[in-house]
Amino acid sequence: MTAEQFADRHIGPGRADERRMLQAVGYDSIDELMDAAIPEVIRWHGTLDLPEPAGEREAIAELRALAAGNTVAVSMIGLGYHGTHTPAVIRRNVLENPAWYTAYTPYQPEISQGRLEALLNFQTMVTDLTGLATANASMLDEGTAAAEAMTLARRASRSKSCVYVVDADTLPQTIAVIGSRAEPLGIEVRVLDLDVEELPAEFFGLHLQYPGASGAVREHRDLVEAAHAVGALVTVAADLLALTLLRPPGEIGVDIAAGSTQRFGVPMGFGGPHAGYLAVRSGLERMLPGRLVGVSRDADGNAAYRLALQTREQHIRRERATSNICTAQVLLAVMAGMYAVYHGPDGLRVIAERTRGMAARLAAGLRAGGVQVTDVAFFDTVTAVVPSRAAEVVAAAAERHVNLRLVDADRVGISCDETTTGAHLEAVWAAFGVPVFDGDGDVALPPALRRTSDFLTHPVFRTHHSETAMLRYLRRLADFDYALDRGMIPLGSCTMKLNATTEMEPVSWPEFAHIHPFAPESQTAGYREMIAQLEAWLAEVTGYDAVSVQPNAGSQGELAGLLAIRAYHASRGAGQRDVCLIPSSAHGTNAASAVMAGMRVVVVGCDADGNVDLVDLDAKIDKHRDALAAIMVTYPSTHGVYETGIASLCAKVHDAGGQVYVDGANLNALVGFAKPGRFGADVSHLNLHKTFCIPHGGGGPGVGPVAVRAHLAPFLPGDPGAAHVGGRPAISAAKYGSAGILPIPWAYLRMMGAQGLVRATGVAVLAANYVAARLREHFPVLYAGNKGLVAHECILDLRPLTKATGVSVDDVAKRLIDYGFHAPTMSFPVAGTLMVEPTESEDLAELDRFCDAMIAIRAEIDKVGSGEWPAGDNPLANAPHTAAMVSADEWPHPYSRSVGAYPAGVQRAGRYWPPVRRIDGAYGDRNLVCSCPSPEAFED
Repeated sequence: MTAEQFADRHIGPGRADERRMLQAVGYDSIDELMDAAIPEVIRWHGTLDLPEPAGEREAIAELRALAAGNTVAVSMIGLGYHGTHTPAVIRRNVLENPAWYTAYTPYQPEISQGRLEALLNFQTMVTDLTGLATANASMLDEGTAAAEAMTLARRASRSKSCVYVVDADTLPQTIAVIGSRAEPLGIEVRVLDLDVEELPAEFFGLHLQYPGASGAVREHRDLVEAAHAVGALVTVAADLLALTLLRPPGEIGVDIAAGSTQRFGVPMGFGGPHAGYLAVRSGLERMLPGRLVGVSRDADGNAAYRLALQTREQHIRRERATSNICTAQVLLAVMAGMYAVYHGPDGLRVIAERTRGMAARLAAGLRAGGVQVTDVAFFDTVTAVVPSRAAEVVAAAAERHVNLRLVDADRVGISCDETTTGAHLEAVWAAFGVPVFDGDGDVALPPALRRTSDFLTHPVFRTHHSETAMLRYLRRLADFDYALDRGMIPLGSCTMKLNATTEMEPVSWPEFAHIHPFAPESQTAGYREMIAQLEAWLAEVTGYDAVSVQPNAGSQGELAGLLAIRAYHASRGAGQRDVCLIPSSAHGTNAASAVMAGMRVVVVGCDADGNVDLVDLDAKIDKHRDALAAIMVTYPSTHGVYETGIASLCAKVHDAGGQVYVDGANLNALVGFAKPGRFGADVSHLNLHKTFCIPHGGGGPGVGPVAVRAHLAPFLPGDPGAAHVGGRPAISAAKYGSAGILPIPWAYLRMMGAQGLVRATGVAVLAANYVAARLREHFPVLYAGNKGLVAHECILDLRPLTKATGVSVDDVAKRLIDYGFHAPTMSFPVAGTLMVEPTESEDLAELDRFCDAMIAIRAEIDKVGSGEWPAGDNPLANAPHTAAMVSADEWPHPYSRSVGAYPAGVQRAGRYWPPVRRIDGAYGDRNLVCSCPSPEAFED
């Protein structure tokens, strides 16, 4: 295959289709369209300095060569990252299955029931193992989960102290992330060795590791009681596999549990992506950050799943948000939850006991050979004391293809996991210079630390243990959902484009999947070369000077960029600059990120056309000139328009001494035509899960690199696994964040090349304008820029129709399900509207199918408005229509079954049937149930 053919495969419309679309929009060429749409003041007319595009086979060969630069050694480093066996049935049918990885966040719950059930399994798994009441649907990694636990404790604690205590035996990368999050918020982190140091007189929270980074398993009850006595909350970062054998933290009164589910079948991936977790005791569930799956009911009263408490999302709470987390690690949470479903409680105990047995045998062999082993209770990790010989032992093990952890000059840490074998133990013993040990170690845990309570008692964890049963369960859940493998997901702001199979394939290769983030650099040359190339290409595309891929979500990229601005001002003696200007149209994470970065949010209004109001901007700059730190602005705007005043906006802020942050959420409309780093921006985050083809995975994983101009480069994220030089923050727990999925954007950029990227942007903008042109006479397009053009998305205004007929934006969204579509973005950035982004990947036939569906829905709305159908009983009010509904014996509605089931243009063969009717969200919020309900809940 030639390189040109790959771009043709990625881009949906062919050349003939492009001509038809251009004719509808009124332009002769895409270049002419882009010249008209993009303000000339920011238009870039150069050629991207990228390698000539590679064909698919060539790109795979190059990635194979890069992968060969990595060494897949036996990892016994531990520190929260462990070898694991991903059951093949889960790898093939979840990780490598587009029905799971191309799905969007389950904001339309009626067509997300499979994913929501899988996430409820995950939440139930976490609550059962931790012994706490409620868990959310995953966090970004263990370090960020621990940091979120700290801020949750700050909100909930009755203590007035600003001190947060962290036990010294906490994972070092977690300590780094906690410290980075704490400093802008005025929180004082005290790292104490609680084996020998006393707790301070006052503190609002305490963080403990269980087992500790050293492997020690400690009795924490007295510390928990002491913390509660002064009004502090206690977080325990717990290893879930260990909790199958160890007493769960909830049983000693712990308030919060945080950690990672990586060792539940998710590869290490050089640091990610992995599903972190966060669980809380009863009374704290409404303070949980992130997403929470709950049980509600549908229009027939049947049990159904939905995201609960959605009003806590950042786009509602904005600067009052307590977290900037607006995503999760859904795909990885599904894998971890299914690992527990597949193995069940008995299988997990067997894995844990074998892991514990290997560690015990390892320790016994070392002791028998005369090596001192720290005399503490442990689960999977032992610490050997070899005065002045630690580096020598680690090197000797590496020669035998085993990686150990160098604690210090005198100590070596060794962790076992489910992949550990007797041969691995023999290699370790040889590295220490001791003979092979044939006996068994003492596997008994102290009685006070042993788990006696049952867990994973729900039938879902005790049913699907054969591969046949598991395969069918995964297929059944996938069939409940709507993902890109079924049809178009025209979501504005979210860019649901093709995730090509060739881009996805390398993620499963062992040379990328099975690398520990703290492996020796000599074993990770391929990874580091690939990442360096990707960062350089992203810098070229955006016009910036430096890029860090560490942020593992767009929200974390925002935080990284704002922290860089804050540190830059402080380095120049301007630490008083703490005001961040944010347009009223901005995504809510912008405001939440600014608050987390220690800034004060000042809102700038928008004018009647949806643009940033430059008059109001002048007034806000004048008022806060001496304190102005930055402005955050999305470009093209959140309203889907190329604002003509962007260059002036940048100049105004710079003249006042501030920095310009351009949110990169809409970069899909700029690549090859404008560079934020060239038209006045100082920093951007980039959503690789949008513009650069990492799939959304049902709401995660994502990657949100931060790109900066040269003066901000010294303040990019540092390595959380190393001593911080120059105060660089740790944004996530691994130096390269979710490195395991970076081959995806690397392959996309490598195969598209400069010309392919330019054409992709042009076609994305053409597609949005084509949709706007076809639908404008049926639904007003709310905002437009030069010559009435939109950027890569358009907002359809349903408010006049709602006022005239009572048909709501929700009705239209649910009716689109009957037509075979996922709804566009609802009520963002303007309530009562739909924001449509067709992307460059959808072909003309699919675009026309969507437009035809919207036009047919408009005709249905007219029937409601004319009184032909009653306002409360019509195909829109009753949508979506399930198979059970339309096949029921009784049909009391004033329209035919066929109108409900097969509206205009919908083919009977292959019609997607949602498993539930419209869900009552308010009921689910009032009656919060966030773990697996009993099977009886689903009986008719």
